Amino acid sequence: MTPRFRGVVFDLDGTLVDNLGFHVEAFALFVRRHGLPPMDHAMRGRLDGKRNRDIFPILLGRPLDPTSFQRFEDEKEGLYRELSRGRLQPLPGLGRLLDLLEARGIGAAVATSAPAANVDHTLEELGLSRRFRAVVRGDQVPHGKPAPDVFLEAARQLGVPAAACLAFEDAPAGVSAAKAANMTCIALTTSFTPEEFAANGARPDAALPNFESFLSSWGDRLAEGTVATLPR
Repeated sequence: MTPRFRGVVFDLDGTLVDNLGFHVEAFALFVRRHGLPPMDHAMRGRLDGKRNRDIFPILLGRPLDPTSFQRFEDEKEGLYRELSRGRLQPLPGLGRLLDLLEARGIGAAVATSAPAANVDHTLEELGLSRRFRAVVRGDQVPHGKPAPDVFLEAARQLGVPAAACLAFEDAPAGVSAAKAANMTCIALTTSFTPEEFAANGARPDAALPNFESFLSSWGDRLAEGTVATLPR
């Protein structure tokens, strides 16, 4: 028998909150300041969900020493925090899902590529700083998404086998990372369409607009503890 889900692992940006617009705006300001070509949707499909240490050398077209990387990251992420302050709201259904998981004793974790200052800012803005048993960042593991490291570490901190975890993601790199960790993965279509996930080589088990849609389809079974797999 397939084990029931014993842990749920959430990406942060674009998953707990539909905030990619603020990141897009911050990147647009950043590339203009530095005379770089704008980031189009195709480039976002390749880069979204990855760590900044993997994004910035591609964006700038050259390797970066640690000092330069930190300066660029601080600049761009400072813009994001400034633009998003006071304007972030949890994705519909998230609070109800977290309440349900807590009632069922199912551990919840965050597995994100965001840097520490953004994680603290975003969770605080959403009022979620104390809702997760574990928060794992991409800069705390050897390899960033699409490698599975951050999801595997989140499962380890929950004390749950990765195969017994359900993951929520919004970016192709994140979906690929969750699947590489052997997790069931639901793609949230806040940032990319199902067709765009497929075009970028990501194969989620389901694609939904928000957590309300998930609860409408599977909430009763999750509440009863009977959700083991999701229909494709």
